[in-house]
Amino acid sequence: MLSKRLCQFFLALLLAIMLPLAVFAQSLDQAAQQAADQYDAKVLSAHTERVGNQQVHVIKLLTKDGVVKTVRIPVRNN
Repeated sequence: MLSKRLCQFFLALLLAIMLPLAVFAQSLDQAAQQAADQYDAKVLSAHTERVGNQQVHVIKLLTKDGVVKTVRIPVRNN
C-alpha cells in the first residue's frame, strides 16, 4: 500500500498534469479570472484548499451552455 505522503504527491502531480490552464495562478482572484476567461464562463464560487503540502484554488464555473464545471489550479509558490 502506498504511503500517505506518496499518495499526496501523486494527487498533486495528477492535478498539475490535468490542469486545463496554461499557467498557475498566484491569487484566488487571478485564478478565478483566468478560469472564467478560458471557459467563457461565470464564476459561481471560488476557494482555496490544501492538498498535502500544496494549496489549490477550486473554481466553480457556469458555462454559457448551462454546464457547471469545477477547475482546480495549483497555487504558484514564489
